[in-house]
Amino acid sequence: MKLYPGKPYPLGATYDGVGTNFSVFSEVAESIELCLFDDQNNESRVELPEVSAACFHGYLPTIAPGQRYGYRVHGPWDPQHGHRCHPSKLLIDPYAKAIEGQVQWDEAIFTYHFDDPDGPLNDADSGPHVPRSIVVNPFFDWGEDRHPPVTLHEMIIYETHVKGLTMRHPEVPEELRGTYAGLAHPAIIEYFQKLGVTSLELLPVHQFVHAWHLLQKGLRNYWGYDSIGYFAPHNEYAATHQLSQQAAEFKQMVKILHTAGLEVILDVVYNHSAEGNHLGPTLSFKGFDNASYYRLDQKNPARYQDYTGTGNTFNMRHPHALQLLMDSLRYWVQEMHVDGFRFDLAATLARGLHDVDRLSAFFDLIQQDPVISQVKLIAEPWDVGKGGYQVGNFPPQWSEWNGQYRDTARDYWRGTDRAMPDFANRLTGSSDLYEDTGRRPHASINFVTSHDGFTLRDLVSYENKHNEANGDDNTDGTDDNRSMNFGLEGPTDDQQINELRNRQQRNFLTTLLVSQGLPMISGGDEFGRTQKGNNNSYCQDNDIAWYQWDESDQGLLDFTTRLVKLRREHPNFRRWKWFTGSAGWQDGTSDIGWYGCNGKHLTEDDWNIGYAKSLLVFLNGQQIAGLNDRGNRVLDDHFYLLFNAHHEPVTFVLPQENKGPWLAIVNTAQPENDGSDESIRLLFKAGESVEVADRSVMVLRHEPQQ
Repeated sequence: MKLYPGKPYPLGATYDGVGTNFSVFSEVAESIELCLFDDQNNESRVELPEVSAACFHGYLPTIAPGQRYGYRVHGPWDPQHGHRCHPSKLLIDPYAKAIEGQVQWDEAIFTYHFDDPDGPLNDADSGPHVPRSIVVNPFFDWGEDRHPPVTLHEMIIYETHVKGLTMRHPEVPEELRGTYAGLAHPAIIEYFQKLGVTSLELLPVHQFVHAWHLLQKGLRNYWGYDSIGYFAPHNEYAATHQLSQQAAEFKQMVKILHTAGLEVILDVVYNHSAEGNHLGPTLSFKGFDNASYYRLDQKNPARYQDYTGTGNTFNMRHPHALQLLMDSLRYWVQEMHVDGFRFDLAATLARGLHDVDRLSAFFDLIQQDPVISQVKLIAEPWDVGKGGYQVGNFPPQWSEWNGQYRDTARDYWRGTDRAMPDFANRLTGSSDLYEDTGRRPHASINFVTSHDGFTLRDLVSYENKHNEANGDDNTDGTDDNRSMNFGLEGPTDDQQINELRNRQQRNFLTTLLVSQGLPMISGGDEFGRTQKGNNNSYCQDNDIAWYQWDESDQGLLDFTTRLVKLRREHPNFRRWKWFTGSAGWQDGTSDIGWYGCNGKHLTEDDWNIGYAKSLLVFLNGQQIAGLNDRGNRVLDDHFYLLFNAHHEPVTFVLPQENKGPWLAIVNTAQPENDGSDESIRLLFKAGESVEVADRSVMVLRHEPQQ
């Protein structure tokens, strides 16, 4: 088999319609063998003939899509100096566009013997136990596909899981459940269109590994935060089992979602890989160039620096590690047409030597890249290292998961005293975190729950986590001291307690969807999904974490749908710019007003010493912060937001200066009353009293006199 020199770029296996070019990076390798596998799993090896700028490459004119392959690296085995090359270990191509099979856990995939971790090299052949890289067909008919025209401040994010979303959906054919094709099924598309969300944020879909310790307990890596292939869609989510078809099925899913007006945001894990620490397996990066891809302990290069809690950290100080990240991002945008990314533990990517550096090479590359700088960029702005909590410190074009929004909202609705300015800041977009850096309200991704923690139903139902099924004696997961231990003052029976829990779900969803910033709904919260108190379902690839559609709360779903519709129809709830707080509203100069229960403006003393258990907020729709991002002047209705976190009803007096009438369109204590039924419409005038039930929210809309 004759290999021609080929080209060093692009890296990976690139089919051109005639043959395939192979290229892979290593600064330390002496030679690299390309390993080809036939349908009977017979292996043939051929040495890549050329090296250009540390890229080993060659071209085979007979290789077509569907070809299985891997690599064996001849180079230094010297862990004490950070080098872990050995040809006994078959390696996955770091740029593989598709991967076949799962890791088969065997001692051969480790470079040591289990009974002697510090002993001699384990040179057993790992080939039978390592997934195969696959050559893919890059050609796909995208037609007129375009990114949906969703501007940042209009986003309503729905965080979901490709598999869990559809595994129990009665209208999705069984053979499509849990797959990319299943997510694009008409029943799912119709659901999202009725709900009204704009953007799907998918938990990791990069090829990932099921950890050995989970498989030994009969569990699996459900969330997918253990990536090994940053260009390959996870193969278990593909309904088509033909080689190389995972990519095409993923593309078809994106195309269908785009046609329905839905964005696709990927949760990506570039901070670490599935290879773990010095005791982890050798599957890819370790065997090519360990010291280039990973952050090593400077005092002992046989060990790894770990800012992620997973054993290793990618080395974003090295140009080829950075290149892999950027090439991967561009691939998913240009070839797979995704609309943006949520970066897991993003503070890790910004670390220089030790500290988080907002002007690190990673951010510089993103800023100047003509492709990636134009898509949606969302950071999980923390990691587990020292100084890793970086909420509010990311560059201007980034949005961030706002952990302070989550904590404040939970504290407020469980009745904990929370300083009024804190709650007011979260409600209005967290200007205290983002405005000084030149960002807008859409920098804040507001959420109450996410995949990591309780579902909304469980948050209001359980005082303690119940992770017994995870096999760690309920010691894993967060203690989550902001669960809804609300004391249950008032309710005396199960029916009343259940009604309070239902109301608290509505309170959270209402608060979320009337807050400035970008709301993120954790998938299933809109219909009361439960995980039976498990707040760390990372390993529950089963009915604990899958969406149980037959148990959905239709009333809660209808209520959430109305809230989403309210937000989408009224720019007052999704402003492009910050509130100014000017005085006077009838001349259009005031955009927000803050009142106590007595209908009087809050004083400076109120702000300094008050606690936000009851609050009345006025939103002026006459002026939505001037022009919007399209240069158009925006007008809207005026609104009152009446919040009562007390365990007793509170009577509010509507301010005299804001003339009515005012129509109640949301009442979390009476969810069926949305102002649409003429026979039960609640209308109030300026100066009138409005009783707001215990632990509830009311939204009033100004009704101009005819």
